[in-house]
Amino acid sequence: MLPLRDTVRSKTYPIVNTSLIGLNLVLFLVQQAQGGNLERFIYYYGLVPARYSVPEISAYFTFGQQILPFFSFMFLHGGWLHLIGNMWSLFIFGDNVEDHLGPARYLLFYLLSGVISGLTHFIFNPLSTASTIGASGAVAGVMGAYILLHPGSRILTLIPIFFIPWFVEIPAVFFLGIWFLIQFFNAAGSGGQVGGVAWWAHVGGFLFGMVCLKILDRTPRAGISQKLRKMTARKTSERFQSVSPNGGGPGDSPHLYAAIRITPHEVLAGTRKLVNVPWGFQKRLVRVTVPPGTREGSVLRLKGLGKSLADGTRGDLYLRVTVDSIYRTVS
Repeated sequence: MLPLRDTVRSKTYPIVNTSLIGLNLVLFLVQQAQGGNLERFIYYYGLVPARYSVPEISAYFTFGQQILPFFSFMFLHGGWLHLIGNMWSLFIFGDNVEDHLGPARYLLFYLLSGVISGLTHFIFNPLSTASTIGASGAVAGVMGAYILLHPGSRILTLIPIFFIPWFVEIPAVFFLGIWFLIQFFNAAGSGGQVGGVAWWAHVGGFLFGMVCLKILDRTPRAGISQKLRKMTARKTSERFQSVSPNGGGPGDSPHLYAAIRITPHEVLAGTRKLVNVPWGFQKRLVRVTVPPGTREGSVLRLKGLGKSLADGTRGDLYLRVTVDSIYRTVS
């Protein structure tokens, strides 16, 4: 299963989340440029539990050199697939958590999640000489916060069946709950790290993300955080929208009806959206163009996306345009 997008739009632009993705990419390129020194580089900046638990090894490192890996390990990756997988999950879930916490507190939350995930890995693998790297633990913290913030959100997921793409929407509480259980049972059954995966780091990061969110929600927001939220407020609605059409025509009308959201800014400038609509037993992504000047209540007709008729033809899908100004109002 490949998660493609969630159905919850953040009201602010995720400057910290985007910066973290960019920083991970830059540091991965730095890592790749090490050439023959790559193994030494990863051992120095990765998290190696034996560096702290074995006196003969820890004696070679200063206090500062021992602290650094708890932060640097979360910005290194074992390959392109490792990097892309982590950054894609961060892209999907991180913007909503940053939207809730604000940029400053989200940065603190992300770093603490990574550190706690590293400590969890160390506790369960104190004598390991393998270098642990990757943002998975910090991203797990983000996912833990997301499941509390948006349990009713739906994750658009691609499931390839015999090379046929099948798009389904899976409730976030189910998608992330299953993900966590996989991490936990793998950790409990493998001793913590098998095949290069630090399972306990994922578990620790996820649980800490849930706890840390509750703690931060009880702390007062700083003035700078409020100013940053207003500066980063979005002027556009989500590019991807999922609709749940229903029949509304007379009799056995083959047509379906649904609604999409745009903002006052998009009324003037026009916009394009990717709309997820029913197609038999699956979903289909359709590109919809909203021309400039489209008003509240205007209807866009998507030919052939309605109900199937007995003769093999299909009705149409009518999308009613609603103008939503929520993205300009950030509290």
